[in-house]
Amino acid sequence: MSGDPIRRDGLAPRFWERKKLTDLNPQEWEALCDGCGKCCLNKLEDEETGEVALTRVACRLFDDTTCRCAQYPIRHQFVPECIVMKPSNIDQHAYWMPETCAYKRLYEGKSLPDWHPLLTGTPESVHEAGVSMRHRTVAEFEVSDEDWEDHIIEEPLGDRP
Repeated sequence: MSGDPIRRDGLAPRFWERKKLTDLNPQEWEALCDGCGKCCLNKLEDEETGEVALTRVACRLFDDTTCRCAQYPIRHQFVPECIVMKPSNIDQHAYWMPETCAYKRLYEGKSLPDWHPLLTGTPESVHEAGVSMRHRTVAEFEVSDEDWEDHIIEEPLGDRP
């Protein structure tokens, strides 16, 4: 969800187990991001069923190596439709978030997966678990909208859900 590596120092241990999502401060909220990059993927929503499919077609600002937005602080200048996930709108947007997403998992009453950086202490754990989109995307300007269906990916990625 951010462009810079998450600062986790100064956070209470396992804060996400003692606080509701709506009570998290900005640093805690940002720290929940595992850095997988899936929120930056273009999605397809079935109008009849509401089912959401992830594609490997990434936002034009997505950096496939870092799994971060290359212009996070000013992304709305380039991508006005980019949704800012925050405690006050998680109930409106959790449905389209990836199954492995900490925000969605906690919203649904689930625990963080064992590879989550808050549990492992290293941001590399999401990549080592094979859950991130590192080196797995195509840029949206390389694929026409009508061909996105050819790039649908199965969730969750990785060896462990």
